[in-house]
Amino acid sequence: MQQDAAQTQPSPPPADATPVTAAPAGTAMPAAGHGDAAALSAMGFDHLIHNFDALGWVVFLVLAIMSVGSWLFIVINAWRALAIRTRADKVRHVFWDTTSAQDAVRYMEDQPKWEPFSKIALECASAAAHHQRHEGSRLVEALNRSEFIDRALRQGVARESARLESGLTWLATTGSTAPFVGLLGTVWGIYHALINIGASGNAGIETVAGPVGEALIMTALGLGVAIPAVLAYNIFIRANRVTNAQFDEFAHDLHDFFATGSRVDTGAAATLVAPKTSAGLPRK
Repeated sequence: MQQDAAQTQPSPPPADATPVTAAPAGTAMPAAGHGDAAALSAMGFDHLIHNFDALGWVVFLVLAIMSVGSWLFIVINAWRALAIRTRADKVRHVFWDTTSAQDAVRYMEDQPKWEPFSKIALECASAAAHHQRHEGSRLVEALNRSEFIDRALRQGVARESARLESGLTWLATTGSTAPFVGLLGTVWGIYHALINIGASGNAGIETVAGPVGEALIMTALGLGVAIPAVLAYNIFIRANRVTNAQFDEFAHDLHDFFATGSRVDTGAAATLVAPKTSAGLPRK
C-alpha cells in the first residue's frame, strides 16, 4: 500500500522549468489569423497609390487617359448617332415632299452643321448648278451631267462617312491595348513580390500581399478600361453601317433626280420638281 501511494504522488517539476502564469479572467487570446488579416489589408487601392514607383505611375496614368478618352468619344458618338437617327427620316421626307428644288435646298441649308443628309444633298445640288452654269465649256465636254453629279455625291458620302468614324480608332486602340497595359502592371507587381521574398527570405502573406495586390488591381483596371471601349466600338460600327446604307440610298435618289430630272420612286415622295435653271441653288 505504501508503494502504491508513492507511485501516485506527482513528480516535482524540473529545476529549470518556467512557471506558467494563468491568464486573467476575461482576457481574450489573440486570433491566429490576425497577422494575415493585417497583411491582406495592404492589398487595397489606397496602399497601391501610396506605394507606386515610376513605372506604376506610368501604367496608371496611361490607363486613366485611355479611360477618359474612351468615355468622351462614347458620349459624343452616342449623342451624334441618336441625333442623326432621330432627324434622318424627317430630313429626307421633307426634302422629297417639297414642291420645288429651290425650297428643298433652302431647307437643307437650315439644317445643323452635324446633320449629314443635308450636306450630301447640298453637295449634289451645288454640283448640278455648277455643271449647268458651265454648259458649252471644256468641263461639260469632259464630264457629262450624270458623271459630274456622281463624282460630287461620292465625295459627299465619303466625307460624311469619315465623320461618323471619328473616335472609333481611339476606342479600337483602347480595347486592344488596355489589357496589355494592365498586364504590364501585373508583371511589375509580381516582380516586386519576388524581390521582397528574396530580400527577406520569407514567402509569407505579409511579404507578398502588397505587390500581389498591386498586380491584381492593375489587371482589373486594364479590363475595366478595355471592356467598355470594345462594347462601344461594336455598337457604333453597327450604327454606322446602317447610316452608311441610308447614305447610299439617298445618294442614288439624288443622282437620279438631279441627273435626269425625276426621282426613281412612286407615290407622293416623287413630287419634287427638278430645276430648269440654276436660280436658288448654291454656287460652287
